Amino acid sequence: MSGRSGAVAAVDLGATSGRVVVGRVDGAGSSARVHLDEVARFENRPVRTLDGLHWSVLELYRDAVEGLAAAARVAPDLAGIGIDSWAVDYALLRGGRMLSTPYAYRDERTAAAVPRVHARVAADELYARNGLQHLDFTTLFQLDADREAGVLDLADRLLLLPDLLAHWLTGAEVAERTNASTTGLLGVGRGGADGAGGVGEVAGSTAADWDRDLAVRLGIPPRILPPLVDAGTELGALTATAARGVGDTRARVIAVGSHDTASAIVSVPATEPGFAYISSGTWSLVGVETERPVVTEEARRAGFTNEGGVDGRTRFLHNVMGLWLLTESLREWEREDGGARPDLGALLAAAAEVPAGAVAEFDADDPAFTAPGDMPVRIAAWLTAHDRPVPATRPELVRSILASLATASARAVHEAARLSGQPVRVVHIVGGGSRNALLCQLTADATGLPVVAGPAEATALGNVLVQARALGLVHGDLEALRALVIASSELTTYRPRTTH
Repeated sequence: MSGRSGAVAAVDLGATSGRVVVGRVDGAGSSARVHLDEVARFENRPVRTLDGLHWSVLELYRDAVEGLAAAARVAPDLAGIGIDSWAVDYALLRGGRMLSTPYAYRDERTAAAVPRVHARVAADELYARNGLQHLDFTTLFQLDADREAGVLDLADRLLLLPDLLAHWLTGAEVAERTNASTTGLLGVGRGGADGAGGVGEVAGSTAADWDRDLAVRLGIPPRILPPLVDAGTELGALTATAARGVGDTRARVIAVGSHDTASAIVSVPATEPGFAYISSGTWSLVGVETERPVVTEEARRAGFTNEGGVDGRTRFLHNVMGLWLLTESLREWEREDGGARPDLGALLAAAAEVPAGAVAEFDADDPAFTAPGDMPVRIAAWLTAHDRPVPATRPELVRSILASLATASARAVHEAARLSGQPVRVVHIVGGGSRNALLCQLTADATGLPVVAGPAEATALGNVLVQARALGLVHGDLEALRALVIASSELTTYRPRTTH
């Protein structure tokens, strides 16, 4: 399993924080294990200006470079660097210069873009072409807002955020396929004509390419779309400018599954079919892994998306709101308490004591919960509007949030199995939510299936493993990488209860 020795650094950027993790594979064969060491963590806080909500991408790059410098110090044999982040957001460049600070996907500017796009290309045709669940903030809707503002006329390149940071490190201008698949501008195979939920046929090459005809119809100049590369592609050495910040290292930058969910799904600890996954963090990405896209009309109406996975797999999934509901509630309570951070552990313990059925659930998929703001007030408003009782205490609201997430995830698991034709016997929760025992147990109860929780560091682990394989530090297919995850992780199984 393992080859030559060396360490790699994963830059893992999330919607609220980022970190740099050093990974190393020790041992060989069945005794091989992968070890992670977080060497830097930093905040990611969007900034609202007169024209909208933006990411502080220069601060993110600075913090990432400083984290990589820490990685180079603790690992003098650093061989690789890989970057992953959330999807859909991008920067526009002209002559290598960034034209403006990237917008955050929760900005409201795309509300007017959606009807403009659908006037040019109907929603059902869009799905047939790109296979994506409708989300107002998908890249193509954001690009329409830029087109309307005249910004696209100035640009000669679009770079998704992890590709932007890789560009600043190496000079390369590319788009990694797993993240490009979230833009709405990457082609996908068409589904069966009967629309009965069968698996779609992939047209032509198995490697998806930009749908330039769609871009032209939407007024998006094809010239801005960069060359596509697969996860595992070497992008190059650090430029002299980047090396001044990172320090003395011969590390090469490797394109990983740069959409963080793509990296996380690499780390699902399953080597046999019959599993569903929940990548649980700010969002819950709930679905199954397929060999081909599922692009039927029924899948579109059910809100399922087909996104690229590592090694050409398809992530057939539904986006559920996720722990954003809880973190926004905690942020509001912190404001109410004069800056005192709520004790999440105590809240979860108290929520676990709330009797089953004692609190009402809400629809965690409702777009009303997408934007930042006072989440407890919005949840209360939803419950009131639907004639359901509002939780009276904070622990009751926490229980309502987690139960609502579990119900939404269970619905998505069973729909994914039905629409893909793949039976599901076990659900794997990976990412930060796998540490939340109450959420995991409620998900087992709601699905009626065993839930295996872990690894919590799935995204960084997947990032590390793809780099390690590209550099010859490990070998094998996706299942071989997952076998290494199983050997290296502490996993917890939750069985469904008859009453919960």
